[in-house]
Amino acid sequence: MDHVRGAPLHPLTQGKIGRWHQTLKSCVLLENYYLPGALENQIEAFIKHYNHERYHESLGDVMAADVYFGRATTII
Repeated sequence: MDHVRGAPLHPLTQGKIGRWHQTLKSCVLLENYYLPGALENQIEAFIKHYNHERYHESLGDVMAADVYFGRATTII
């Protein structure tokens, strides 16, 4: 596997991570954060929700953590 760098601001080469950043940004920007720790806590909570509680249609309606730990085939 080779490390490939995409062109800056070119969405065709950074689709998955760009979509993840868009989802993170849309959830985090719903509130105002007055302390850096509050923003860090919200990002941590989003990552936990995204990986361990949210079903992903593209993964066969299982959670990302289930796919990562190899439990997806058992669940499906």
